[in-house]
Amino acid sequence: MDALDDIRSKVVACTKCELCKTRTNAVPGKGSHGADIVFVGEAPGRSEDLSGEPFVGAAGKKLSAVLEKHGIARDSVYITNVVKCRPPNNRVPTQKERDSCINYLQGEIDAINPKVVCILGNTASNSILGQAEITKNHGQVVEKDGRRYFLTFHPAATIYNQELNAVIDADMGRLAEIVSKMRDA
Repeated sequence: MDALDDIRSKVVACTKCELCKTRTNAVPGKGSHGADIVFVGEAPGRSEDLSGEPFVGAAGKKLSAVLEKHGIARDSVYITNVVKCRPPNNRVPTQKERDSCINYLQGEIDAINPKVVCILGNTASNSILGQAEITKNHGQVVEKDGRRYFLTFHPAATIYNQELNAVIDADMGRLAEIVSKMRDA
């Protein structure tokens, strides 16, 4: 069993916080174990809770479409969330819930050791970088503890604000360029 399989089994059995009582399924990350990019969102939604897989609902379809547009195959990346179980009514996860899952997330990132971690939205940014200023910092690379993080809006934000489609599209184009240059270096 590799490190990601070990994390997956721990996530599925986890009872560290109250979300285990209301979930249908825990939702560990999924994707390439050798990914150049790890995408990190906030928490599973209803579709993810039902399927046990990350980013399979409306936000996941938007993410897949923008990745495809920029030549990034979904099966070549790894997609996960800060919190591994759906908060009731899709509310923002509490600090305790985020703290309960942070070691799983860090384990996923460490096991893959991607070229870039793409942070999707303020909750992920706050949990990983300690700041929640996506509007100000989207499209930027931030380095922390020897790792590169790329910040953009969560695809779900486009459902409520159509103007963000163009912003996420431009950000993903920039991310694709950054990773391509890193591969060539």
